[in-house]
Amino acid sequence: MAATDTQAAASPMVGIIMGSSSDWDIMKNAAAMLEDFGVAHELRVISAHRMPQDMADYGAAAAGRGLRAIIAGAGGAAHLPGMMAALTPVPVFGVPVPSKYLRGEDSLLSIVQMPKGVPVATFAIGEAGAANAALHVIACLATTDAALRGKLEAFRARQTEAARAMEVPPRVPL
Repeated sequence: MAATDTQAAASPMVGIIMGSSSDWDIMKNAAAMLEDFGVAHELRVISAHRMPQDMADYGAAAAGRGLRAIIAGAGGAAHLPGMMAALTPVPVFGVPVPSKYLRGEDSLLSIVQMPKGVPVATFAIGEAGAANAALHVIACLATTDAALRGKLEAFRARQTEAARAMEVPPRVPL
């Protein structure tokens, strides 16, 4: 999960972190969205439980390295987004990764139930949540970047046109 050549040329603005490499199937949706918009980002596996010092170091250095947002995906106990939010002033966007036994509901509840004063913007379970977390980061960055705002407006216009072009299936008589 190394940065692409294009991303390596620019300092990353967004960190995408996940608790395990098995989370990549979900988190690649966030990376793809950022790539589509040309937003430089980095990818890391940082387990809150297996790599706590790495997690603390990443959070402590994030703002100083120029990160403007962190998208954190985790499954099961899903402590990574909340712990990252406690370690850095950089906004954290949490993505619940589906778990084997509870379909990601455990992850969602863990991420969304943060104590007052330690916010994590929490998204839907799975692929849609990862893509929407990236889109939310893009929208936040677009408030101070006119070119990115233009790309976001064009993306939304394409979505609108695609929805308008959808045909309603014919009604089947009873």
